[in-house]
Amino acid sequence: MRICIIIPAHNEELYLKDCLDSFVAQTHLADELIIVDDDSTDSTYAIASDYAQKYAWIRVLKHESSKEHAPGAKVVQAFDFGLQHAKSYDLLGKFDADIILPDNYFETMLNRFQSDWKLGMCSGILHIKRENRWVYENIADKNHIRGPIKLYHRACFEKMNGLRIGVGWDTVDVLLAQYHGFETYVDENIVVKHLRPTGQGYRSKGYQKKGEALYKMRYGLPLAKIALFKMTWQSQNPLIYFQGIQGYLKAWSTKKPRFVNHHEGKFIRKLRWKGIFKKLF
Repeated sequence: MRICIIIPAHNEELYLKDCLDSFVAQTHLADELIIVDDDSTDSTYAIASDYAQKYAWIRVLKHESSKEHAPGAKVVQAFDFGLQHAKSYDLLGKFDADIILPDNYFETMLNRFQSDWKLGMCSGILHIKRENRWVYENIADKNHIRGPIKLYHRACFEKMNGLRIGVGWDTVDVLLAQYHGFETYVDENIVVKHLRPTGQGYRSKGYQKKGEALYKMRYGLPLAKIALFKMTWQSQNPLIYFQGIQGYLKAWSTKKPRFVNHHEGKFIRKLRWKGIFKKLF
C-alpha cells in the first residue's frame, strides 16, 4: 500500500524540522511527502526545500492563499492543492507541521489497514507537553481521529468526496466515513507529540465558526448545544458555548450551505444521540 502524506504549512519554522526528522526516521517511510508552503513569511519554505533536496520522496510546493484569517478553510484548501500534485496512493494523510511521530508510526498504521479491509481512517493519539510531561490533549474523545494526524484509505476518502472546506472538516469526515460503512480506529499506544496545543491564538470569531460547523453538519439545535457545552467543559472556556450558539443561529438565519445532505444528516444525528444515551445509561 502506497502512502502519500500532505502537510499544509504556514509559518512553521519553529516546529517543521523536528516534524520532518520524525518522518525521515520512520521504520516504514512514506512513499511521498508533500509539504505545501501556504504563504509563509518565515523560513518554512527554506527548511522544507532543504529536506526535499536530500530526500527524493519529499516535495515542497508553494501555495498562494487569501490573507484573511479563515480557520479550517485555508488548511483544507492548501491540502487540496497538494493533492492535485500527488502521485498514486492507497493511504492518504493530512498531517500538521507541528507534530513528532514515533519511529514506528507508519509501520503500525500500515499493519492496521492491511489487517482490516473495513478500516477507512486510522491514527495514533495526540499528547502535549505540560510541566515536562507528555499528557493526552484532552479536547476530544480518545476515539476521535484528530485533525493533525488524519490518515485515510483511498476508498473511504473518495466515498466521502474529499474534505469539506471550513471549521468542522475534521469531525464531519469521521462521521461520513461511518455513514459509508467504514470503521475508524485510534491506537492509544501510538503517542504523537503535538508541539503546539490546539487553539493557540484562536479568536472569538473562530468560536462562532464551531457553531456554524454544527449547523452545516445538520446536528440540530439540541445536539449542537450539547456538543458546544462539551467543548466548553473540555477547554474551560465559556466563550465557546455562547459564541458557538451565536454562530449556529447566524448560519441558520442566513441558510449557509450544508456539509452533508438530508440522509447523511439523519445518520449523523442518530449516531450522536446513540453515543449520548450510551454514556448516560
